[in-house]
Amino acid sequence: MKLITAALLLFFIFPSEVEEEKIRWQEDRRLTWSDFKGTPNGAEEYVASTNSGVSFSFSYTVKNGKDYVNYSVNCNFYPQLSWYRPERVNEYILKHEQAHFDISELHARKLRLLLSDIPKDENFKEIAGKLYHKMEDERRAMQERFDSDSDHSNIKLEEFRWREYISEQLAEYDPWK
Repeated sequence: MKLITAALLLFFIFPSEVEEEKIRWQEDRRLTWSDFKGTPNGAEEYVASTNSGVSFSFSYTVKNGKDYVNYSVNCNFYPQLSWYRPERVNEYILKHEQAHFDISELHARKLRLLLSDIPKDENFKEIAGKLYHKMEDERRAMQERFDSDSDHSNIKLEEFRWREYISEQLAEYDPWK
């Protein structure tokens, strides 16, 4: 019996899944090269890769016949999945990678806006799930357009145009940060 109790205690004390390291997007914190902890694994012509995304969670309860919905939307950078080639990067490239993180934050804000407009009832899960997937598709498409238009930061005019556009969009959705 003591062995089973000890095994159960270990199971609850040390969960089987280790939470992945992440950095939440913050307006006053910019990425640094020390945040990128992954091993380069892309094509040789790529000098860095940012892995970021939007996480969404919620809870739904009914108390005394009244619906309660709480939800959270976060934009995260994943250091272990992000990498760079030290001998080939500079501050210009770091700003390109920051822009990828900023695009994810923009879509987190857009999702918060959309979620604020839907009823907080038993249908929340279904509607919110559809909105999340729509926003995730838009986020991925924007990430790809940014890299395509700027040729992965090689076309400086497009790079600077995109950075300005992302900044303007973040300001437009500032109420939902």
